[in-house]
Amino acid sequence: MHCPVCKGEQLIVLEYQQIEVDYCTACRGVWLDSGELELLFGDDDATAKFLSIGEAAVVPAGEKPRRCPECNRKMTKESTSSDPPVTFDHCPLGDGLWFDGGELHTVLTHAETLVSSNEVAAFLKEVFPEQ
Repeated sequence: MHCPVCKGEQLIVLEYQQIEVDYCTACRGVWLDSGELELLFGDDDATAKFLSIGEAAVVPAGEKPRRCPECNRKMTKESTSSDPPVTFDHCPLGDGLWFDGGELHTVLTHAETLVSSNEVAAFLKEVFPEQ
């Protein structure tokens, strides 16, 4: 699978328990397949609450729409209603979510506050620190 930002870069797979995280070593972005964020949060309701879309995300100037590494369709730019909001790219077919470098750390910080303890989230937070 190729990075939707770096195009030619191959994503590497990091696996821990039930979670497979696809990671780009060049831009430090992370792809989570459909359902993997729910495993991180440990709760479908907490995930839905976190992902509830806040204001429409603004695409940074000069950024072209990113393509899903699974189906190659243009992804939509969305943001969470959390504080601080997290902007991410979402596959229109529901294949997964793309987080730019450092954004997964923010997601995992929210996971800590929404669910009691999740050793997978704690492990990944160490692997993917804030930038």
